[in-house]
Amino acid sequence: MKTKTSHLTIFFTALLLASLACSVFAGGPEYPAQTVPFSADEVQTMQTQIEQAFIDGAETGIVTLQITESQLTAYITQKMQEQTDPPFTEPLILLRDGQMQLYGKVESGMIKANILITMNVGIDETSGLPKIEIVSADFGPIPAPEGLNTAISAMIDEAFTGSLGPVAIGFRLESITIADGVMTLTGRTK
Repeated sequence: MKTKTSHLTIFFTALLLASLACSVFAGGPEYPAQTVPFSADEVQTMQTQIEQAFIDGAETGIVTLQITESQLTAYITQKMQEQTDPPFTEPLILLRDGQMQLYGKVESGMIKANILITMNVGIDETSGLPKIEIVSADFGPIPAPEGLNTAISAMIDEAFTGSLGPVAIGFRLESITIADGVMTLTGRTK
């Protein structure tokens, strides 16, 4: 009988230790049911579209560019993979109702949670480039890391300015429209 009790004690102790070794999913905002298909080729496609929009704009003076959810998701995924300690993983970007929604997964110790950062994308009056403003950041039960708004804004800003890059010299953005999975940027060459 004593052997049976000690075996049960060892079993439950091992079970408890095993459960502590695993991470615990703590919730957070639900990922959308709709997935955004993307591949690494989407980043190159976006770069090509940007270059072509500026080539076309050189003739007309008007530059119109449409960027899709899958292109932005692929770009942010690539940027996260380049970092040794990214602030979140598994990014998913939705472009809906005039806002950009960034979903991801964060880990703090043994706790994992989903995140949702909702942003307005406007135009910086001084530079004429996109300006990102975080409207809300939902990290579920995990407190938002200090300086997260600044870091996320900087990363998204870099995504736009880095994507537009040298072709954007002499370009002034006039409007940004976000709807139905597409962000449309329109501007003029100076």
